[in-house]
Amino acid sequence: MAAHTAPPAELTQKAATDLGLRHIAMIMDGNRRWARAKNLASVFGHREGVKAFKRAIKAADKFGIKYLTVYAFSTENWGRKKEEVEFLMNLLKEMIKNELQELHGNNVRLRIIGDIRPLPEDLKKILLEAQGFTAENSGLNLQIAINYGSRSEITGALKKICRDIQAGVIESPEEITETLISNYLYTAQIPDPDLLIRTGGEQRLSNYLLWQSAYTEIFVTEVFWPDFDETLLERAIHSFAGRNRRFGKD
Repeated sequence: MAAHTAPPAELTQKAATDLGLRHIAMIMDGNRRWARAKNLASVFGHREGVKAFKRAIKAADKFGIKYLTVYAFSTENWGRKKEEVEFLMNLLKEMIKNELQELHGNNVRLRIIGDIRPLPEDLKKILLEAQGFTAENSGLNLQIAINYGSRSEITGALKKICRDIQAGVIESPEEITETLISNYLYTAQIPDPDLLIRTGGEQRLSNYLLWQSAYTEIFVTEVFWPDFDETLLERAIHSFAGRNRRFGKD
């Protein structure tokens, strides 16, 4: 595939469509480091991160992104201090409750990807209700990865495939294709990310969308997540526009 034509200096709502950019994934990293740099407790960084999350949603919608997937809480994050984990669970609950009506009013469809079974019951209830409430919306598809880990996701998909083989739903090994495996993942029916943005400067995937990101373009910025804004998303899209996506063919 030839390199994209660079977008205009000022992006329009059609920019993403014109570039073939349907799906952006984000690793929202740097909340705690942002807080430490300002001699604040980490909770202040997480709260500022929620504001950045809202800015990211609005900017993605403005630029015509159809799918936005964000890494909110990983399977590894349970290893943090109990007080911080409890705060993050409550913050997620507060965020969904406070933002749901606006998301719905903006035609956003919310989906949760990850294993929500270990989550607090009140948070699970709110997440499932929010999914149902926005299920018919046709605007931006917003996926929030909560208790998500890609290795766990793939392991779970293989277990489901094995159960379906035993049940006769899958009749032979030849039926197991990349498409079939994709359909057993949390992201079934969602296109693979075209662009993955990671804030905070770390240059790794951190167990995030490993299967789905096989040919995803990656944009890393030193900016901590609480400072993420429309300008930075625009910069990432301009970077994407200059990539030559060959998918291993040239």
